[in-house]
Amino acid sequence: MEWIDWGVVFLTLRLGIISATLLLGIAIPVAWSLAKYSFWGKGILESILALPLVLPPTVLGFYLLLMMGNQGVLGKISIFFTGSPLAFTFSGLVIGSIIYSFPFVVQPLKNAFENIPQLYLEVAATLGASPKDVFFSVVLPISKSSLLTAWTLGFAHTLGEFGVILMIGGNIADETRVLSIAIYDHVESLEYAKAHGLSAFTLILSFVLLLTIRQLDQKKPRI
Repeated sequence: MEWIDWGVVFLTLRLGIISATLLLGIAIPVAWSLAKYSFWGKGILESILALPLVLPPTVLGFYLLLMMGNQGVLGKISIFFTGSPLAFTFSGLVIGSIIYSFPFVVQPLKNAFENIPQLYLEVAATLGASPKDVFFSVVLPISKSSLLTAWTLGFAHTLGEFGVILMIGGNIADETRVLSIAIYDHVESLEYAKAHGLSAFTLILSFVLLLTIRQLDQKKPRI
């Protein structure tokens, strides 16, 4: 199928898998803290984490670009360790995707943790389980479907992002040229057959992801 650029497809899938996996690892402790603990500034923190839901992607992408450039905090750290800034690199796309998709992963996890009956945790503690044991032996197994849902949402959101990706990654072949950017580029070049091929692939994959999320939601334990 010459009308599908498989290099773009594989790069996009790689970005989605890496971003969603790293994001899930970061989001789990954050969601647990928000669900089970009260602390000063909790409302402010939740508002900051939810900003990507309301900010135009180009605005978020612009500030990320400043942070990842030669004079930005993240850019300077990257230059110190690797010799080059993060802007217009695959690593920069991963960081941007994690930040932009964060609320889409944290929220379902937070909801799942909030719905775990406190009695379950208390019984486990009474039986001698440490807080760490309770979390890994009770909380995570009960929340398995929600974890899979959160990962799938993070992957799907990364798959469809355009504004942030364009701002911090541009359109560099084999580095930052993902599906959304490639489709836009083909349309600009009047290469509608190639745009249609990538769009159809994205449409089918998006449908499969939505169907997966629906199936996972139906399998959630009713507690």
